[in-house]
Amino acid sequence: MSEAGNQIVPHWNEARAALLRADPVLARLIRAAGASVLQPRNDAFYSLSRSIVAQQISVHAAEAVWQRLLGAIGDLTPGAVCNQTEDAMRACGLSRRKASYLVNLAEQFRDGALAGKSWNRMDDEEVIDTLVEIRGIGRWTAEMFLIFHLLRPDVLPVTDIGIQKAVARHYNDGERMTPEEMIATAEPWRPWRSVASWYLWRSLDAIPVEY
Repeated sequence: MSEAGNQIVPHWNEARAALLRADPVLARLIRAAGASVLQPRNDAFYSLSRSIVAQQISVHAAEAVWQRLLGAIGDLTPGAVCNQTEDAMRACGLSRRKASYLVNLAEQFRDGALAGKSWNRMDDEEVIDTLVEIRGIGRWTAEMFLIFHLLRPDVLPVTDIGIQKAVARHYNDGERMTPEEMIATAEPWRPWRSVASWYLWRSLDAIPVEY
């Protein structure tokens, strides 16, 4: 996700208007975010790679590792990653496990196993089921792919630490909710829970989340 630019998610304005009406708490966060929006990148490998890098670390830590990785590799393509050693990627701050995951992902794109997937013909759960078969990708990473690459409008990533923190802060006096409680809280946001999630992330950090 990024600051506003030349592109905008097709449903963004409709979703924003609906969320402003649906939830006064979220409406305050939306207004505070100003013109900041999610911008499409249209690069499946980039999205999945960045999500793998960001697994289980803070936004700031993930950004630092990502920038070092880009500095070492240059253009992030499957071929460029396959040409790197795991030790070289570890020097950028990746764990040995994440470096292995990234190389495996790059090989699957390079060899065509993922590059030719018709993601847009799959529903959300079909996309998740396909992706979690790949080593290093779990449901959270698949949900980031749905939100940031496929631009699916109604994904609520209840296991995301940032979403948990934001919902606790803005809806429950700082106390973490159970997944079931979070789903109930988010009911008024349907069918735009992806957009609501972005504004929740945005409420926590001046750096927009991007995958």
